Amino acid sequence: MIIMINGAFGVGKTTICNELLIEINNSMLFDPEEVGFMLRNIIPEEVKRLEAETGDFQDLQLWKELTVKVAKLLITKYNVNLIVPMTIRKPEYFNYILTGFKSVDKQTYHFCLTASKETIYKRLRKRGEEEGNWCFQQTEKCIEAYKEYNFGEYIDTENVSITAIIENIKDKLNLS
Repeated sequence: MIIMINGAFGVGKTTICNELLIEINNSMLFDPEEVGFMLRNIIPEEVKRLEAETGDFQDLQLWKELTVKVAKLLITKYNVNLIVPMTIRKPEYFNYILTGFKSVDKQTYHFCLTASKETIYKRLRKRGEEEGNWCFQQTEKCIEAYKEYNFGEYIDTENVSITAIIENIKDKLNLS
């Protein structure tokens, strides 16, 4: 099983994913950001400028491909359920990865966590993010994308307990 937990930076993905690791037996966290960090470190600057002008490693075609391939390798090698936190707002990237994950495991689920801009900013500040950094810059883009496009199953994290969110996800996965 692959469980994608999507949403803006600061919406609660890490907290929810860590709780799901406890709740779901035989599970492993796979963060595609790690794939992006690797690519950022090894791809030459001139290539990154051509392929990812924005500086966002998600714009690298190889990031999308490797995200799916690494998921497949992890499941094949370790026979685990994957819990995948990601901040993905471009529908074409989302569809590529979701389709790829479903080709790896038909039991692939996606949940998009949401909250107000004010709540997200408050959470970002609480975790020590500097005002105006990459995380803050992505907030409005994510909120707008999640309203404009269909990112599947939405879960509001505004004034909702972690326990309630976990129970909601487990219900959707038929694990309660």
